[in-house]
Amino acid sequence: MKRIVVGIDFSSCSLNALEHAVSIAGKAEAGLTMVWANHLDYSKEIFAQEPENIINEVTGRFQQLINQYSPEVPQGIDFIIEKGKVYKVICDVSKKINAFLIVVGTHGSSGFEEFWIGSNANRIVSASKIPIITIRESVNSHKELKTIVMPLDRTKVTREKVPFTALLAKYFNATIHIIGIFTTSSDDVRYRIKNYVSQTQVYLKENGVRFESSYIETQNLAESVIAYAKKIDANLISIMTEQETSAMNLWLGPYAAQMVNHSPIPVLSIHPNK
Repeated sequence: MKRIVVGIDFSSCSLNALEHAVSIAGKAEAGLTMVWANHLDYSKEIFAQEPENIINEVTGRFQQLINQYSPEVPQGIDFIIEKGKVYKVICDVSKKINAFLIVVGTHGSSGFEEFWIGSNANRIVSASKIPIITIRESVNSHKELKTIVMPLDRTKVTREKVPFTALLAKYFNATIHIIGIFTTSSDDVRYRIKNYVSQTQVYLKENGVRFESSYIETQNLAESVIAYAKKIDANLISIMTEQETSAMNLWLGPYAAQMVNHSPIPVLSIHPNK
């Protein structure tokens, strides 16, 4: 049975991510596993409890969530408590139970944390081989997944996100907006991207997924993709964790990190197969 892992710290941000995960679990006929990392200092920020009472507090809160959401997830909801760093616990649990998707909330980050340390969401995106959806706190959890933006760049791995993105689109009968990203005037590169778009169109048509296609000229992938997604009121942006590099990307930070930190729209990040 398919399972979705959700990182929970009981903040409003993580509970919003949980509601998104519940919606996907219902459509995908998947079970749902909530994960809390027992990190002492982190825990005391969330709960006004002594360390020896933390586990009882967490268990009680998880049970409340199970009671609340079980009717919406027929395949079942459970929870796991593990000791360790948040990103490592979530990645390890996801691998152990063979999850097909991870969903986590993110507050984003800025300044020193963004460029040098990285948020827990960024660390999970970097470490996990399992597709992951990151969701900012302000995103409406009751908005159904109907419009997905999927940029395609010059890299060979850019097409690896197509099958999983198509799968999510089929669950929700969503439309995928394919965007060919032009960052150079090179005819060879532009021809390659056009081929990638054509191949993706054929795949989506064969699998009964609705789509639209367009092209963007840009030097800042993250900024342009987010602007396009906002313009069409998209519910999800699908990216690879490794994208083409440019001077702008090197200055502002990796493309995936920019998207996770700054996108007001949920981001599906898929790690390339090596």
